[in-house]
Amino acid sequence: MKETPVEILMVEDSEADIKLAQVALKKAKLINNLHIVKDGHSAIQYLKRGRGFENSTRPDLILLDLNLPRLNGHEVLKAVREDPDLTSLPVVVLTTSDADKDIINSYRLHANCYITKPVELDKFMEVVQNIEHFWVKIVKLPPKD
Repeated sequence: MKETPVEILMVEDSEADIKLAQVALKKAKLINNLHIVKDGHSAIQYLKRGRGFENSTRPDLILLDLNLPRLNGHEVLKAVREDPDLTSLPVVVLTTSDADKDIINSYRLHANCYITKPVELDKFMEVVQNIEHFWVKIVKLPPKD
């Protein structure tokens, strides 16, 4: 039986982090399609199939940075949780911030988990691979509508 690819939306403005995530996900050898948007406004447009994203694929998992242009990650998370069509999407906050206020606010907005990006290349790749392994192989994701 052919395995269905997991659709991952990465909301990230750092080119370096995007490249590392792409390499890590490829190395993990789990079938996935990584979709990338580089700011919070584009994330909302992507998720709601707005202008420029009319044919976007509904993600199975969102990897969300907090420090984004236009709308920050907390604003994106709030919009996702307030939309009945999106509220069940798992959101993993993956950010450089380890500030208590960001962690508390993310969980208050119902993030599924909060991960601080390691600065070391190998550790960052390991974290991304572990995220995918956990959310794809271990966790039962909600069915697609």
